[in-house]
Amino acid sequence: MAIERMDNVGIVVDDLKAAVAFFTELGMEMEGEGQIEGIVADRMTGLDGVRTAIAMMRTPDGHGKLELTKFHNPEAITTGPLNPPPHTLGLHRVMFAVDDIDDTIARLRGHGAELLGEVAQYENAYRLCDLRGPSGIIVALAERIG
Repeated sequence: MAIERMDNVGIVVDDLKAAVAFFTELGMEMEGEGQIEGIVADRMTGLDGVRTAIAMMRTPDGHGKLELTKFHNPEAITTGPLNPPPHTLGLHRVMFAVDDIDDTIARLRGHGAELLGEVAQYENAYRLCDLRGPSGIIVALAERIG
């Protein structure tokens, strides 16, 4: 038995509209949006009275997806620093391949993105950076140069 594929990565955000705008600016496309609630959502999450709004975003090639989720009930919580550093345990970074890292950073700054460090070059292969996006999400960018 093996997995068929990775379907999506779920990210809880505090401002769904801002997160959608950020990832749209990055180049992702809206696949769909909706409200999720009811017994199935309660059972799946182990929470009672779940009511969320979601936006499913996909990469232009159709292979990568993010499910952005805004919890209306129960309210989302934080479990540590609001903007955890890159070496914090757990999943909190998503990396995207881009064709122009400088242009992408400039466009995302208009949506509140901030570089964590600087753009670094790995050998003659990539230019890389980490930046902080909506709800403290670390978004890594990679531009192939070699």
